[in-house]
Amino acid sequence: VQLQASGGGLVQAGDSLSLSCIVLRNIGSPKAVGWFRQGPGKDREFISVISWNGGRVYYIDSVKGRFTISRDNAKNTVYLRMNNLTPEDTAVYYCAAKYNSRNYYSTTAYNYWGQGTQVTVSS
Repeated sequence: VQLQASGGGLVQAGDSLSLSCIVLRNIGSPKAVGWFRQGPGKDREFISVISWNGGRVYYIDSVKGRFTISRDNAKNTVYLRMNNLTPEDTAVYYCAAKYNSRNYYSTTAYNYWGQGTQVTVSS
């Protein structure tokens, strides 16, 4: 396992959760770390990404204003703070590390993936 994702759980609509993704040092510093999610019966969906140097961030429209991505380079960790969760946010959440300059929203651009952490939001 090159990335370790954690922090998922069962919450109610309107609650918050914070996910963490540790990038193991043996794979070096990535260009960027992204978060994706895959809901039941759905394709894996890009949510957000942060560049390792410079901290540029991008979000999909449906999470803007609710989710915040951040990083702690000293801890090799990327976080995803999720506020005001809705049942539509229910999914397995994955973090992934990218070591190239390909499009950040594409799953194929990422070289390493975490194991996924389940987020379930009840109404």
